[in-house]
Amino acid sequence: MLRSVDIRVECWPLRAPFRIARGTRTDIAVVVVTIGEGSVVGRGEGTPSARYGETPESVRLQIEAAIPALQAGCDRAALRTLMPPGSARNAIDAALWDLEARHARNTAPVLPPLTSAQTVSIDRPEAMARAAHKLARARLVKVKVDAADPEACLRAVRCSLPDTTLIVDANEAWTMPLLVAMQPVLAELGIALLEQPLPAGQDGALADLTAQVPICADESCHVAADIPRLRGLYRFVNIKLDKTGGLTEALALYDAARAAGLGVMVGCMLATSLGIAPALRIAARADFVDVDGPWWLLEDRSGGLRVLDDGVVVPPQPGFWGGIA
Repeated sequence: MLRSVDIRVECWPLRAPFRIARGTRTDIAVVVVTIGEGSVVGRGEGTPSARYGETPESVRLQIEAAIPALQAGCDRAALRTLMPPGSARNAIDAALWDLEARHARNTAPVLPPLTSAQTVSIDRPEAMARAAHKLARARLVKVKVDAADPEACLRAVRCSLPDTTLIVDANEAWTMPLLVAMQPVLAELGIALLEQPLPAGQDGALADLTAQVPICADESCHVAADIPRLRGLYRFVNIKLDKTGGLTEALALYDAARAAGLGVMVGCMLATSLGIAPALRIAARADFVDVDGPWWLLEDRSGGLRVLDDGVVVPPQPGFWGGIA
């Protein structure tokens, strides 16, 4: 049976500006792939990232190029050699997972509620303090910073959240001298994890750092083959499906990281619940979870996950993705 393949680019407005070291977003574009076999349909979503040279149009064209192989029956294993990692492969991989589960009439696994980080985006210290205060019930908060006085920003957030577990994400914005200077500050403020302080490609400098808090590779870590290079430089890796090119590779990356003795965070791009649902399969086994992407949307897909005030993520309704229950 010849498969049908549909590609759709969607725009979703955010409830508030989302600021990181690379810029500010007020909406997101996602690419949705629907693969059908008869009456059975699977869906997947990818979020294009300018950081990795992606645009909605380039991702759409990548998926279009794969349509003949998909129509001929390309499976998830073959997809890993057909396409490079990225959001295009992620969308297709997720759609294939969903299609397989529905064909097999698998019951979707019962996933426990997870505690996700909630994010304070970059702003003036006093504005970040106010934003943090609104997250007073959160158990885990991620603080976005750049190189513009991160100490003042972190102290402001910590003042508003004296007992909350904090993660800091610099998104490649720091230099090595700044990273060294921030070590005692991070330790004093009880920061649990520091994500990607240096630009990807400058990881080697970390070999000479006496880190006072664990450092996590994000932009430097995409697939399982990256782990040997990162071992000894980082203590954690951040697994995002739009980087790995789907849940299939993400599971391989998880196994490689654990085998190397590394901790695991499961993160996300800004996405709807359709983009997050596959990640929940692996997030349940992670040390840290950061899947609050849909919380930033003005409105999410019907039946999607819910992020409660304390950061607990309630999985999507049965049948939303990955099974028929």
